[in-house]
Amino acid sequence: MPTSGYDEGELRRSALALGSNIGDSQAILEAAIETLAQTPGILLEARSNWYQTKAIGPPQPDYLNGCATLQVKILPQQLLEILLGVEQQFGRVRQERWGPRILDLDLLLYDDIILDTPNLQIPHPRMRDRAFVLVPLAEIAPDWVEPVSGCVIKELLKEVDCSGVHLWMGN
Repeated sequence: MPTSGYDEGELRRSALALGSNIGDSQAILEAAIETLAQTPGILLEARSNWYQTKAIGPPQPDYLNGCATLQVKILPQQLLEILLGVEQQFGRVRQERWGPRILDLDLLLYDDIILDTPNLQIPHPRMRDRAFVLVPLAEIAPDWVEPVSGCVIKELLKEVDCSGVHLWMGN
């Protein structure tokens, strides 16, 4: 679906996943949320707790993961560019697929649109399979309808194995 009809300046709801497993992950994630909250055109609506999760891919430390919902006045492509810029600001270097990372920001949902472009897919194509995304997202947006499946987040959560996702209690 094209983004026509989504005017810049009109508030739209968006959901993000955040993750880190290099450095002081909790401090990095908190600072990334704060950076986004101070970005023009972005209003922080809600944020989840942090969850410790097993990494997917090559051997590496566990992740801290969480989600946030935003009210945005920017189009999906612009939001993606902001997220990539914040990752870069925190020192993210893209090397190995599913490798360790200082900060990972994924755009999960943008209102109820379905978008498929070479560099952006909404909803995020793997979010329905990932407990580390669905657990924190269900905490803050349980009734948000994922537009491809037509299911609410709390129902999608029932379809995944959540055994590797644990509430982070801090240091």
